[in-house]
Amino acid sequence: MSSQLTASELRRLCTSRQWYHTIELAPGILTPGWFDLRELATRLPIPASLEGKRCLDIGTFDGFWAFEMEKRGAAEAIGLDILDPLAWDWPWGSEEVVVDALEERKDAGRGFDIAREAVGASARRVEGSIYDLDPEVHGTFDFVYLGSLLLHLRDPVGALERVRSVCKGQLLVVDQIHLPLTFTRPFEPAATLDGVGRPWWWRVNLRGLVRMVEVAGFALERRAQPLVMPRGGGQQFPRLTSKLFTTRVGREYLFSTVWGAPHAAVLARPR
Repeated sequence: MSSQLTASELRRLCTSRQWYHTIELAPGILTPGWFDLRELATRLPIPASLEGKRCLDIGTFDGFWAFEMEKRGAAEAIGLDILDPLAWDWPWGSEEVVVDALEERKDAGRGFDIAREAVGASARRVEGSIYDLDPEVHGTFDFVYLGSLLLHLRDPVGALERVRSVCKGQLLVVDQIHLPLTFTRPFEPAATLDGVGRPWWWRVNLRGLVRMVEVAGFALERRAQPLVMPRGGGQQFPRLTSKLFTTRVGREYLFSTVWGAPHAAVLARPR
């Protein structure tokens, strides 16, 4: 299948909404994503060939990883996502304006639909929660990608246990880590609890992320790999204000904008 959209239509679609992923819809036509993961995809421990494999991308958003799995020969690539932000793990006291802002970015999953048609992909999206993964409903998967989602969950270990129920091969977790805790407490799992006004919950250090995966019933296949998520064209450099330097949120945002959001990759198999 190939896209029937013209170049001018694709360019219009690129500017018609907020994008989370940078995706090349056609040669030279890129979506202005919040993150640009194209180079990162060459460095992560994802098999070069997924030929004949059934693959799952959890929290697919605009579908970058689902489409990447298909490019690598996946027999079936499925993106799991919750399209209604009201169904996310919101902490008490979250303001409506914050919910509305994230709902606008999610855009009911329109980015996935646009990109799927544009690149001519056969990957499909299934609406549902990570907490509801069930082998009797969803089947099992040879390769599972879980990216930048655990930090948004009240119960990340419970979620990983549900992933284990449908994973019969490899799991690659790529999630945010807390840099100060990683540097100051490198040998023990540690986390801070956020949950203030938005669905950002447990902020774990590198060892904490590894331990989450282990206690959910997975065995590591290789040493965890620290990395940064490179910003894309949709993430503009912030206006310099005192808050950028005097508040934790401001300093973290500045760091992520300049160097990328600190993450780590954990490759594992169910025990």
